[in-house]
Amino acid sequence: MKVTELARTAGVTPETVRHYTRQGLLVPTRDPNNGYQLFDRRALSRLRFIQRARTLGFSLKEVAEILEQADQGDSPCPLVRDLLAARLPCIRNQIEELQALAARMEQAIHEWSMLPDGTPNGDSICRLIEHTADDATARGDPA
Repeated sequence: MKVTELARTAGVTPETVRHYTRQGLLVPTRDPNNGYQLFDRRALSRLRFIQRARTLGFSLKEVAEILEQADQGDSPCPLVRDLLAARLPCIRNQIEELQALAARMEQAIHEWSMLPDGTPNGDSICRLIEHTADDATARGDPA
């Protein structure tokens, strides 16, 4: 399969295939007649594996580590478990931060609905945001 065919079959863009190839995650052969990159069914399986790993939050660097272990004949499963277990607390923290951000946004929308529009005057750019910043300062929130 050529790059475009592999991409279409896997449901990704040709640039994604090229990027993964540059990263060493996919290793094509070369057509001796025209130099085109050619990929076999194993490359398609690998590409689908990369997609699944990415949907679980693995970075390309981590995917490369996993594939390297597999290519060496070692089970990458312990590494996969460890990486995911280490990542989960960070994800939970990000969720908490995003929930707090959503709450601040909802509060701002509510407050802003009662405020008049303002015109920039040299001291003020947007009264809505400045009003929110004043409230945050009054509460002791970090800038």
